[in-house]
Formats: sequence, structure tokens, C-alpha cells
Amino acid sequence: MPPANALRPKSITRIEGDGAAAVRTDLLAVEEPLEIRVAGRSVAVVMRTPGHDRELAAGFLVTEGIVQQRDDVIDIIRCGASGGEPSSTGNIMDAILARNVTVDFTRLTRHVFTSSSCGLCSKASIEAVRAQFPPIARTFTPSRRVLTALPERLRAAQTAFAGSGGVHASALFTAEGTLVSAHEDVGRHNALDKVIGEAFLADTLPLADRILLVSGRVSFELMQKALAAQIAAVVAISAPTTAAVEFAEANGQTLVGFLRPAAAPASAAATGPARGAMRMNVYAGTLAE
Repeated sequence: MPPANALRPKSITRIEGDGAAAVRTDLLAVEEPLEIRVAGRSVAVVMRTPGHDRELAAGFLVTEGIVQQRDDVIDIIRCGASGGEPSSTGNIMDAILARNVTVDFTRLTRHVFTSSSCGLCSKASIEAVRAQFPPIARTFTPSRRVLTALPERLRAAQTAFAGSGGVHASALFTAEGTLVSAHEDVGRHNALDKVIGEAFLADTLPLADRILLVSGRVSFELMQKALAAQIAAVVAISAPTTAAVEFAEANGQTLVGFLRPAAAPASAAATGPARGAMRMNVYAGTLAE
């Protein structure tokens, strides 16, 4: 089940193909701002779907290079809103870091505000993030057979999407295809931050032997975030960008896109793919059988 505050009902008028109109109740994915602070200092405001905010904040700290290991963070706490607003709003998460952790706030690559739909456009400098994390330390070659089963397993975990149709998802799988973690959010980048943040809080980074599956397209920033967690295999339902492919090639990551059901045969007489067959494009790296 999605978090209780992830979806919100809305009365709408639905117009069918025949022109008939009727009042219905639809579910919308909630999008609200979350302020992320470090030691009381605001470092970002992200538009996200409420729920798993602690994981989101932790993932943000990891992918921005603020923290590297679990001991760097003492706790991440929810605060009341500033400006005299009721504390029940609670859209502020403050990270309390260990005393030996020094934060260079000028290195932060995000500005104060980032949208749920735009990742790289919020970067102060593209070049500032290209060499921020080391390349993949060891090769991980996922199995093509395993990948074909992952979209269906992700769909089963997309409860908020099933209700609203308006959220993205990121999920981690073992090399054998077992679902380890899945999170949804209106922002593709937030969904991945939640997955990485959950692993960070559980002290299971790096994720070198995991497969990351994302529900949409793959951008440069998603690949950079994956690299921050040492994820070597990134798979997408949709397309990657040129920058994402170049980044994967430069850092030893496997990148697969368009993991979807194979097209039906052109005619009944044609020999088409077997029922349930999947197709995929390998843009970087290699796959095992």
C-alpha cells in the first residue's frame, strides 16, 4: 500500500468516447515541497510525494556527496515548518551529522529549489558533477533472462501508480531478480533517492551487486545518482539520453533501455516472438544470457 498521504481524491467530470459525461472520483498523486536541511541549514527544497521522507533526505545527502558512510549521519529528524506555520505540516527534514563530518556547502550542485520533473536543470554546473564519484570498482554483468521478468515485478509494487497513474518508480533487485526495495514519487529523481536512502540508512551501501530498474527514461542525473551508490546495472522501461549513455560508458555501468514486451508479428502468418517475450536495447556494457 502507498503511504496514506501519497494519494488524494478529486471529483472530476469524465467524458467518454461517445460524449457521455459523468461525475467521478479520481485519485491524484500528491505533490508537496520538502525542505532538506543539514545541521539546521537549508540546502534544498524538492517537490515530492509525501512518504519515506527520511529515506529521500538520506538519499539526497548521498547522491549530493555530502555523506559517504552510515556513521556520517547521527539522525534525520522531521521539523515543524518555519515562518510561524503549524508544526503539523512537517515538510522539513533536518540531518544531524557526526562531528567529524565537514560540509562544504559551496560544493552543493543544486540550487535552493528543484522541481519533481527536472533534475539536471537544477544543477549549478554540469561539470561539477561529472567527476564527483569514482567509477564502478568491479564488473557486474546482469542476466538478460533475469531482466525480462523485472517489469512485471515492479508493476506489482507500484501501488500508488495503480491508484493514480501519476508517479514514477525505482526498484532494486538482486542478480537473481528478487525485489529488494521499491519506492514511488512524482519525481523520478526522488524515487531513486528514496531507494538509495533506504539502503544507506540500513548500512547496505554500496549496491554493487544490485540491478536498478526505473519506470521512465534515464537522464544523466539518474546515472550519476546510481553511481553514487555504486550501482553498476541500470535498466529502464523507456529511453536513455545521450548524456546518460556517455556517463555509463565512462564509468563502467551497464545501461539497458526500452525493456518492454516484444512487438506482435506483422501478420498472423509471420513468425513472431513467443508470448511474454521481452525486448530491450543495450546502450552500454554487456549482458549475460
